[in-house]
Amino acid sequence: MEISLFAPSTKIAVSLLLLSVLSVLLVSSSCVNEMIGQKITVQNRTGEENIFEDFKEVTQRKRVTIAIDIVKNANWKNAKVEMQRYADYQFQFPSKNSSEDKIASYSLWISLNGENLEIVTDSDKYVKLTKHDSTDLFEILTGEELIKFFPMFVYS
Repeated sequence: MEISLFAPSTKIAVSLLLLSVLSVLLVSSSCVNEMIGQKITVQNRTGEENIFEDFKEVTQRKRVTIAIDIVKNANWKNAKVEMQRYADYQFQFPSKNSSEDKIASYSLWISLNGENLEIVTDSDKYVKLTKHDSTDLFEILTGEELIKFFPMFVYS
């Protein structure tokens, strides 16, 4: 004869509780897996040379999504461009294409008037963002206001 410490209804309640906890853990782990790699890494140029150092990582999901949307929805031109100076920043984020995961890499310039961002890709694409998108993207990537950087780029 088997002696049980728990009544049958208690066993069912404990089983349901364990099943609920396992379900929550499985769902939350899949959400975490979905977010792995969802970050933007930003490097800024140091000095006058084409040397960059790690500057910031953007990991907040909403900000990453907004930045990716700005970049993906920009009016890209297929053009090989040669800028007059080295890029001010570089940034990368995972690019999820149909079957392969790869890193999308961008070089970023602040326009001489300090109001727009210009971006070039490794695959010969160029875009000059709108003032609104430039302001939003710059704030996400650097944590600073774009207009603050204007005097730095006035050349005589």
